[in-house]
Amino acid sequence: MTDPVAVAFRHVYKSYPSYYHMTGGIKNVLFHLPSTARELFRRRSVLEDVSFEIKKGECFGFIGRNGAGKSTTLGLIAGVLAPERGEVRVNGRVSPLLELGAGFHPELTGRENILLNGVLLGLTKQEVREHAEEIIAFSELDDFIDQPVRTYSSGMYAKLGFSVVSILKPEILLVDEVLAVGDLAFTQKCEKKFEEFRNNKKVTIIMVSHGLESVAKLCDRAAWVENKRIQAIGSCSEIVAAYRAAYGVAGTEQNNVEDPAIKANPQP
Repeated sequence: MTDPVAVAFRHVYKSYPSYYHMTGGIKNVLFHLPSTARELFRRRSVLEDVSFEIKKGECFGFIGRNGAGKSTTLGLIAGVLAPERGEVRVNGRVSPLLELGAGFHPELTGRENILLNGVLLGLTKQEVREHAEEIIAFSELDDFIDQPVRTYSSGMYAKLGFSVVSILKPEILLVDEVLAVGDLAFTQKCEKKFEEFRNNKKVTIIMVSHGLESVAKLCDRAAWVENKRIQAIGSCSEIVAAYRAAYGVAGTEQNNVEDPAIKANPQP
């Protein structure tokens, strides 16, 4: 029988080393030597006793304040981070739409980077080659595909990154914020492709966003991450309403799409 669960966390804990005095150079380390020594054994907790399940074919959103642990959760799902305690189970090939083009080698051509990224995503070279021309056509970079990607603009980088991930049949798609890729026409094409993923029950979408209306519109269920734990999990409308209520925002006007926690805690 096929496992209906795409991602499962069981009592997961994650923390990072504290490097407060170790990021200012050797002089700062020497001036704060006792506290620096203590920091070598101190860790900053990010997630504590986190448990949840995401079903296959679901579009699932995470909301919460900056630093709540949302991106760390995506990193654990992607396999680039490991939990200190607990279990993270992922049933499917993960395709991250996080920082588009982050895995590209600047000296390789666009065509060569398609092959490199496809293999990094877990496909064979033959599987990637079978879709290479489709990726190039979707990216609209035919005239530049055999040039080193160091010559690409940031928009061209993002176009190629999105094309690689979207064409190579993702099973679990990780999205950090709703993406606006390239020019208006290409962005509309990306939105159409994203809608295809939402309607495909073989694709599980997991997204992090501060746009509460986007989460409510796109996701089937959501989780609110706060104080290192899952505060609530359920239907998007319930979770978004509870999150807004916690920060004293009564309405959900269409124009008021920003996370109220950002307004309450503006970034410097």
